[in-house]
Amino acid sequence: VQLQASGGGLAQEGGSLRLSCAASGSIFALNEMGWYRQPPGKQRELVAAIRSGGTTNYADSVKGRFTISRDTSKNTMYLQMNSLKPEDTAVYYCHAVNLRPLYTVWGQGTLVTVSS
Repeated sequence: VQLQASGGGLAQEGGSLRLSCAASGSIFALNEMGWYRQPPGKQRELVAAIRSGGTTNYADSVKGRFTISRDTSKNTMYLQMNSLKPEDTAVYYCHAVNLRPLYTVWGQGTLVTVSS
């Protein structure tokens, strides 16, 4: 499976963006998919993750503002980002984990810039 992230861009503080992560194959059986971000000069961090059973978890900094979801019919994962803040500025990456066989895959980054 290969991942292709899109949807980044420039947003105003308080605005919204939706990121998409399209997979080249079926995402139905993937154990976990997630979004990570890397702010300028900082380490990559987990933003949100969704498991095959539908359970989700979020970084404290985005709880209540971001929503992760996936559409297995379209083999696509999404990240709806609302109430954006300048500190959300980062390159966002999508990620997937499969346990059997074991592999992980990263998509290329998509840049999100939030202006105040």
